[in-house]
Amino acid sequence: MQPGSPERQQAAQWEAEAAAAEVAAAEAEAAMKQVRVDTGAAGEPEHKIGEEQPKVAAPVQSRAAEEGDARDSTRQLPTLKPAPARGNCAHGKPRSKGRCCKRTSGRRCEELRARRPVTVDSSKARTSLDALKISIRQLKWKEFPFGRRLPCDIYWHGVSFHDNDIFSGQVNKFPGMTEMVRKITLSRAVRVMQDLFPEEYNFYPRSWILPEEFQLFVAQVRMVKDGDPTWKPTFIVKPDSGCQGDGIYLIKDPSDIRLAGTLQSRPAVVQEYICKPLLIDKLKFDIRLYVLLKSLDPLEIYIAKDGLSRFCTEPYQEPSPKNLHHIFMHLTNYSLNIHSGNFIHSDSVNTGSKRTFSSILGRLSSKGVDIKKIWSDIISLVIKTVIALTPELKVFYQSDIPAGRPGPTCFQILGFDILLMKNLKPILLEVNANPSMRIEHEQELSPGVFENVPSLVDEEVKVAVIRDTLRLMDPLKKKRENQSRQLEKPLAGKEDPVESEIAVPPDSSTSSEAHLPSICLKQVFPKYAKQFNYLRLVDRMANLFIRFLGIKGTMKLGPTGFRTFIRNCRLSSSSLSMAAVDILYIDITRRWNSMTLDQRDSGMCLQAFIEAFFYLAQKKFKMLPLHEQVASLIDLCEYHLSLLDEKRLVCGRRGTSGGRPPYTPQDAAPFAQPAEGIPQPHAISASKPSYYRRPLS
Repeated sequence: MQPGSPERQQAAQWEAEAAAAEVAAAEAEAAMKQVRVDTGAAGEPEHKIGEEQPKVAAPVQSRAAEEGDARDSTRQLPTLKPAPARGNCAHGKPRSKGRCCKRTSGRRCEELRARRPVTVDSSKARTSLDALKISIRQLKWKEFPFGRRLPCDIYWHGVSFHDNDIFSGQVNKFPGMTEMVRKITLSRAVRVMQDLFPEEYNFYPRSWILPEEFQLFVAQVRMVKDGDPTWKPTFIVKPDSGCQGDGIYLIKDPSDIRLAGTLQSRPAVVQEYICKPLLIDKLKFDIRLYVLLKSLDPLEIYIAKDGLSRFCTEPYQEPSPKNLHHIFMHLTNYSLNIHSGNFIHSDSVNTGSKRTFSSILGRLSSKGVDIKKIWSDIISLVIKTVIALTPELKVFYQSDIPAGRPGPTCFQILGFDILLMKNLKPILLEVNANPSMRIEHEQELSPGVFENVPSLVDEEVKVAVIRDTLRLMDPLKKKRENQSRQLEKPLAGKEDPVESEIAVPPDSSTSSEAHLPSICLKQVFPKYAKQFNYLRLVDRMANLFIRFLGIKGTMKLGPTGFRTFIRNCRLSSSSLSMAAVDILYIDITRRWNSMTLDQRDSGMCLQAFIEAFFYLAQKKFKMLPLHEQVASLIDLCEYHLSLLDEKRLVCGRRGTSGGRPPYTPQDAAPFAQPAEGIPQPHAISASKPSYYRRPLS
């Protein structure tokens, strides 16, 4: 858009009018309230301060009833305090230029802020714009489609956190999320969790990263085939940066991988192909579920109660050399199947090539399938996947929004692609950082001529997800609720009755959601936190990693930071000298830097730190399973760091008090072993109860 274009001029005019309207509304509201206070009841003569007021002889309608309050309109009005003289505010203090004193205007400003509509910057929304506009209109919020000079409450980005430079408000993207859900990064994050908890993370197919693990892939496949000659696997190759089915193909043998020049420039992930999926109408399908990551720390996750089911357009057959290239049979991607002549556009949620997930569950329920069990397994899959992603997301977050610096808060809608196997076990296919929120599809009117046609199935699911995400993220909701609670309290004895009379009544915005359906997003974490917190070992490792990064904004740990970590956690010993620590750092860091394409920063990344941490845990606690080794080492590190923090706090208090407190025995050896009665780190781990699980409802 050109600077002098009519669209830009129109946008500037709209913005100016909106700002002027907000100011005018605030001034008009303040003036009306002052008139009511100055004149008393409408039509009554003005009375001076100290002059006796006429008594009210009969019940009259209260101001609350006049302004739409639901309180009793027939109650007796309290005797009013004498109105202030003209030119004075409600507290008897002189006004200047029609404004009230600071005591009154400050309170009114807070009330008016809570009553104003939430502002949303949609200038970067891209393909989700139509669904976003509908959602904002349903919520009666204020949209700024061309941006705004003043800050907005919410910024809606179409691609990434960096679509715009934002220093306040809320933005619908987390920094680093796009990188974290790429095929390779997701596979590495889940693989770490599979090493720790293999049974808990068996919902993700076995994966190999190409080209670096090609030889490992060949060796492992050959070994399994030698042990079981009847095993005839199929593998699916997915480019790391691919989307919408681009570049995906199936193979039967590692020798079929297209190595010539493509893997070096375009790395990929190869996975075991799920050969026995659940079929509906003889067609393979997958599920797109929408997950809201509302907060990273503390972790807060919501799942949409409905999603989309995307169908293949060719009847399914198990993979064979003859049908490996039939993409309409094996790949469920909507962007591929829409080009099939068998694709069916339907306005019904129960038919067509795209349906609602709830319609699939209804059909399965009619056949006696336990729907609650399916939902329970899906919720577990989602929570475990997010737990695998959050450690590195925290590193990205502190890099882009360092603690103590101004910045927005973040939330994000993720698209989980899930496949149901024939035995109804859910399998995670991939996670999308930018799931499509389009609510229309292209329809070919004539050869080469297309038209966008509304899709009722998409609109039903996606508008609800965006609208209810906005409702959960509403930044003014707490202010309105607090204001309502304050106004509902009975008048206190010490409260100024004049100030109580001029208080702004609850705005209709407090009940503006009455016309909306119930929220379609269900909280699953921290609701089920007790069942899954034991899995968050890598999250605790990430906290240690961030603590020793040193420089704000960096994402890699330098050699000095790693040595400080070893020293402060008291991990060095006769069997692990500081020289051995330096060699460990160099070896692991060099190998991981050779595997990553991003060479902007030198140092140890989080994945390299995790590998080093595993090595240290296995060296220190040799007789335990890996997850107990890691948990014991984390407990040990956290214990020694807590002692160090306590010592620094005591020293800080001594420095500020100006005197030296009396000597105590505890000061003699702050890094000594825990006193009797304090459990040792390995004892803490061993004393934990067995993993407690209950069905998710």
